[in-house]
Amino acid sequence: MVKLPTERSAGCPFDPPAELRGFPPITRMSYPDGHEGWLVTGHALARAVLADRRFSSRYELMHYPLADIGEMPPAPVGDLTGMDAPEHTRYRKLLTGKFTVRRMNLLTERAEQITAEHLDAMERGGGPVDLVQVFAQPIPALMICELLGVPYADRESFHRHVKALSGADATQEEQFAAYTAIRDYVRELVEAKRAQPTDDLLSDLTTTDLTDEELAGVGGFLLGAGLDTTANMLALGTFALLRHPDQLAMLRADPGLTEQAVEELLRYLTIAHTGARSALEDVELDGHLIRAGETVTVSIQAADRDPAKFPDPDRLDLRRQATGHLGFGHGIHQCLGQQLARVEMRVAFPALLSRFPTLRLAVPAEEVPMRHGLDVYGVYRLPVTW
Repeated sequence: MVKLPTERSAGCPFDPPAELRGFPPITRMSYPDGHEGWLVTGHALARAVLADRRFSSRYELMHYPLADIGEMPPAPVGDLTGMDAPEHTRYRKLLTGKFTVRRMNLLTERAEQITAEHLDAMERGGGPVDLVQVFAQPIPALMICELLGVPYADRESFHRHVKALSGADATQEEQFAAYTAIRDYVRELVEAKRAQPTDDLLSDLTTTDLTDEELAGVGGFLLGAGLDTTANMLALGTFALLRHPDQLAMLRADPGLTEQAVEELLRYLTIAHTGARSALEDVELDGHLIRAGETVTVSIQAADRDPAKFPDPDRLDLRRQATGHLGFGHGIHQCLGQQLARVEMRVAFPALLSRFPTLRLAVPAEEVPMRHGLDVYGVYRLPVTW
């Protein structure tokens, strides 16, 4: 019986907790609330659990692996992550056609414009700057605005609420107020799209059988899923490149590596690091009997560092073929917006490195504040200069 390690080794901000490497691919795990379940760290077993519909994603059926938060409530309306089929299937079918590779690629030009605007502002203002505030956070926020059809006049106040929601210095009251403001705004936006549709995802969804409450829930879910994750990939990915100057120089010299580099950064960093499922029935997994009702924690970060899948897994290698990484999950709950996230990263990383060839940290690496203990790993701030 082991406990899930969460502390990373000092001086190794990009590596999963070292203890994970010593665990077998599947082992018994003691949960913070006293539940006795399982921990999966092997890549093949992680894929198997995430793809097996005998394991449920419903929050109210599982035990939270990172802290004792008591009994979890059911997923709010529109939250696909906490649903099983057939409810999940209904939402997913309606949304999948809105997130095709083709449609996301059409947003590339807008991503290039938004990125260039923020790089221009950085250059005019001069360094040092917090890359999270001036670059990593606003780009995905504005891209989500494009996707959902947030009017230009509303985007500044919308982004202000986003910053309050995820800021390191925000109080719990300020975060709750920002969350409430965003939720209320999405409800108003749904009403506006019903009355006067425009060319965006929310307007498209008003032609489906989703109610206003469901539309608002889906809009809020997409905001939550698409903002924090991509913002932390842009910031933490830049931090990782700055700490691996050979890889940074390789990418700067060969922009054709960008697509491959993004996949390797997704594998190497695995910011959505831990998942959980609850067994709906007795399931045999790699010779172990998982009993109905037991929670299985999937250490996605450990799976993406499994040497059986990725040779020399602790090395950042932008030339690696990182096919099969679990950075976007796997199975029916694989990230719906993964193509949009890829578009943003494939545009933003090379543009930043090209514009600022002498980009460097403005503080010692050990002073960069890391987001420990949260569902999404990353940095609170990334001070840089050039």
